[in-house]
Amino acid sequence: MTTQDILNKYYNSEYLSLIDGIDIYNNLPLADLLYVANEIRQKLHPDNIVTWQIDRNVNISNVCFVQCTFCNFCRKANNNDAYVTTIEEYRKKIKELFELGGDQLLLQGGMNSKLGLDFYTDLFKTLKQEFPQLKLHALGPPEVAYLAKKENKSFTEVLEILVNSGLDSLPGAGAEILSNRVRTELSKGKCTVEEWLDVMRIAHKMRLYTSATMMFGHIETIEERIQHLIYIRDIQSEKPKNVPGFNAFIPWPVQLTDTKLGAKKVILPVSNTEYLRMLAISRIMLPNVPNIQASWLTVGKNTAQLALHGGANDLGSIMIEENVVSAAGANYSLNADGMKTLIEGAGFIPKQRNQRYEFV
Repeated sequence: MTTQDILNKYYNSEYLSLIDGIDIYNNLPLADLLYVANEIRQKLHPDNIVTWQIDRNVNISNVCFVQCTFCNFCRKANNNDAYVTTIEEYRKKIKELFELGGDQLLLQGGMNSKLGLDFYTDLFKTLKQEFPQLKLHALGPPEVAYLAKKENKSFTEVLEILVNSGLDSLPGAGAEILSNRVRTELSKGKCTVEEWLDVMRIAHKMRLYTSATMMFGHIETIEERIQHLIYIRDIQSEKPKNVPGFNAFIPWPVQLTDTKLGAKKVILPVSNTEYLRMLAISRIMLPNVPNIQASWLTVGKNTAQLALHGGANDLGSIMIEENVVSAAGANYSLNADGMKTLIEGAGFIPKQRNQRYEFV
């Protein structure tokens, strides 16, 4: 396919097929991919604005029975450094968040078998009672699927209970690569592809704002990467009209420092070129997902700036606190002024946003 073939399909509201996606990934020069992705980005976001956010990642617990081979943050329940974050710690972290101009917690932390649905509902209710303005962007499809099995409830019942307890939006966590072959090898015990997608289908019907992610560059094939994008696109196409669905897609390269997977297999780091290719493909394959986020945390500031000219229109959060990806080797940092300078340096207008992509 040529760049014009791709753009013609976009202008005619035709989706690229799996074969199309593999073809352009393998054969189209990077400059052409970036050009097409930027054209689509400009059509969707013609105002030259790049958005960003202030929120804080807080890990509910570092105990997780799944023990994904790419994660060196998780602990077993009997480890000396295992923890569950206390209410006092939440209070301190939230006050610091508010002082820095943010109002959202990204609450994650894996699946601790000692924590049931009551734990999460009590936590959410307590945080919302003490901090009514706080937004909770929390858990993800793997946690919802796990809690449903643990409590013998449906995905719908679990989500309804969580929303009634204070959940505001659902992250696209735990997607990794949406291939059961990959998931069986990397994160056996986590939800299947079908379960991940079903949770998101239900969340969309409930009008929840959600995001979708991809962690790539490990044992997956190019075909599996493209199929992952098609799964996301198809779920987005199924959502009811006037419902937000996936308001962003965030691909990032796996970080393997001190991980079991890194020790077990020889896996070359994802190059900046490969990252930009994957990000551009994401913008091209997902015309029905409004925002593509560049992962400055994992690829660095310079590559993130290039990504803004290759399909991305958002740089995510300044990451007041991030533990999981950082533990595996991501070591970049940004404050609010640095984020604005980064965006302006790439030739764009920075605008702070909330989770709904409304300007703050």
